[in-house]
Amino acid sequence: MNWLGGLRWVWIGVLGIQIASAQATSPPDSSRAVELMIRLKFEVPTTCDIRIGSRTPSQFTGYDNLRVILSQAGKLTDLDFLISKDNKSLARLEKFDLDHNPALSIQIQGRPVRGNPGAQVTVINFDDLECPVCAHMHEMLKSEVMQKYGDKVRYIYKDNPLTEIHPWAMHAAVDAGCLAQQDGNAYWRFIDYVHAHGQEVSGADRNVDKSFSVLDRIASDSGEGRDVNKPELLGCLKKQDEAPVRQSMREARGMGLNFTPALIVNGELVRGLTSPDAPERAIDRALQAEKAK
Repeated sequence: MNWLGGLRWVWIGVLGIQIASAQATSPPDSSRAVELMIRLKFEVPTTCDIRIGSRTPSQFTGYDNLRVILSQAGKLTDLDFLISKDNKSLARLEKFDLDHNPALSIQIQGRPVRGNPGAQVTVINFDDLECPVCAHMHEMLKSEVMQKYGDKVRYIYKDNPLTEIHPWAMHAAVDAGCLAQQDGNAYWRFIDYVHAHGQEVSGADRNVDKSFSVLDRIASDSGEGRDVNKPELLGCLKKQDEAPVRQSMREARGMGLNFTPALIVNGELVRGLTSPDAPERAIDRALQAEKAK
């Protein structure tokens, strides 16, 4: 239910006149007033039913716990609120487990590394090879950020192709993975070329089958002169096993990353190119945090 996705710590003041009006037809806990305020503040659709549960003691002075159950299309969502003992204010507290931050436990084992493999700061780029903004981010990382920070940072790419809008992005990610299995340098050669030649891959007629053929050719060429077993590579390209890519996509979705590019800098999320210096700001904070340890 997206209309509740942004909730963190919200205090809602309920006007006394509203409570007084509602109390004429509502139980003592002002269930109707609570429901109306939740619908208003969180833009709950009319198709969603709201049931106010029972009150229990809370650890906050002057407040009780209040369970609210939302029901829509057969799906139930339980939410915990706080309600003042005088029924005049409602609050919602969302708790986060600092020991289980998904941005700090991204699976990077076996992924090709660019930069210093032993660097204390890691930039993980959830990338889409058909995304023009991703191409811009990639070029900025490669030509500006890497030069500025040298061996202080390592760069690792993960797959997050937006297949709904980018028809050859999945194929490109699979081809990149075939190279990554054998030689990291060949992988980066492919990544660099595809990001710099997206129009060549798309083609003038936007024929996706032709795009697939172009990608396979680029992948084959990227393996030339590297430590790549050509028959094995060609077999991988033909098989087009999407499972590793889809696992990376699930990892991205688990963190709410339904967009690209998305950088994770030692656990800090950088949402696309919100500003030209956003990656550098995050890297500077990460370096400072490492220095303070």
